[in-house]
Amino acid sequence: MAKQELFERSPVRAFDAVANGGLKAGELGLVTAKKGVGKTAVLVQFGMDTLLNGKQLVHVSFDQVSANVITWYDTILGEISKNKTMSDDVKEQVLRNRTILNFNQDNVSLEKVINTLNALKAGGIAVAGVVIDGADFGKLKESDIQAVASYAKATKAKVWMSSTVDGEKLSEQAPKALLPYFADVIHLAASKAKGTEIQILKAGSKPVEESTLKLDPKSYLILAK
Repeated sequence: MAKQELFERSPVRAFDAVANGGLKAGELGLVTAKKGVGKTAVLVQFGMDTLLNGKQLVHVSFDQVSANVITWYDTILGEISKNKTMSDDVKEQVLRNRTILNFNQDNVSLEKVINTLNALKAGGIAVAGVVIDGADFGKLKESDIQAVASYAKATKAKVWMSSTVDGEKLSEQAPKALLPYFADVIHLAASKAKGTEIQILKAGSKPVEESTLKLDPKSYLILAK
């Protein structure tokens, strides 16, 4: 199985189809849900999509060690390529563009994370996608998100973040001062009756029709209902 076929099989194609084309280069996206619902799995799918497109990705984690993050990528890639033969060479081509960074938010601010990303850029790594998982929005300042937004705009990178949120209204997904920075906002709503539905609360400047997406209960892949 070639990288192009894997890219076409990416679950993000289903998201793009119903979210006004998906997140654009230079924009910030936000994935929210209650704890343990599947935010990391969804972020990894967005990150994997960058890798399947042959571009550089940085995955920043504030709450998981690198070994756990690597397991998530291996699992998601395995699910995307399921029932198809993928050579070790293709897997190496996909994953070699991934950089994983672990930080403790009590010691490292998002502004400092951006400094690290800029250092990678200065070293010749053209990052096209960034995933920031596990940041506590209660500890973030507007200057943190401003730094991320400025970095995304300057480098044309797609940046996805996550936040633990109980409410389902758009206004509840992030502090009022921070919410406008995100072009796309999706919420994972879990229930026993319907499983985990993906609510697209914001997708650029155009209105979004009712979402037809869900998470597969076994693979955690984004699927059409």
